[in-house]
Amino acid sequence: MNNIELVIFDCDGVVIDSEILSASVLIDMLAHLGIDIDPNYVQRHYLGCSFETVKQNIKDNFSKQLPQDFESRYRQTLVNEFETKLQTTDGIQDVLRQLSVPFCIATSSSPSRTEKALKSVQLHSSFSPNIFTREEVLNGKPAPDLFLHAAHKMGVTPENCLVIEDSKAGVQAAISAGMQVLHYSGGQHLQNNINHVHTHYPDVAVLAHWQLFFSAFPSLKNQATPNEY
Repeated sequence: MNNIELVIFDCDGVVIDSEILSASVLIDMLAHLGIDIDPNYVQRHYLGCSFETVKQNIKDNFSKQLPQDFESRYRQTLVNEFETKLQTTDGIQDVLRQLSVPFCIATSSSPSRTEKALKSVQLHSSFSPNIFTREEVLNGKPAPDLFLHAAHKMGVTPENCLVIEDSKAGVQAAISAGMQVLHYSGGQHLQNNINHVHTHYPDVAVLAHWQLFFSAFPSLKNQATPNEY
């Protein structure tokens, strides 16, 4: 990896440790409808995808149409969980503080959920206004649209972007966009579960903890910033 001029972070599972909360809420709400899935199923089929993809998967694989108000109830329940339980991924604040190149977020989540989540962990000001969401493009991940949109808005060519993703859909989108990609595996939702990203993309570099980031990318560290480690 070289000539990196922009770091594009996915949000859920990369910046905030939200995926384990999201999966728990979804599993519980679907169980009340007679749809039984587990965290491994969520990771394999839903991680990094839009809610439209989730609804379509449920219709195709469980022959059930979700109630019209399901998504709004799910999002409100999740926001309530975020207010009391959401945390950042361990060490991300130090990485953001020491980065020597511009950075942004490109997420499949909605603008309102993303804003509330980032504000709840005091990271909204670190990224704003460079927060790009699924609603800004025609096709969500695994299509490359969102990452290409973020790069265009930030004024950087795709090959000079480093995407950091936790999901198979996100990694596929980054590769399709012609960008450099790093798989972050430090989120709680990936612990003690099958790593489906590595299974599908064994050649993609893996980062297990943010403390290792500048060892892997020393050129991205602002040398004027004291070493935190």
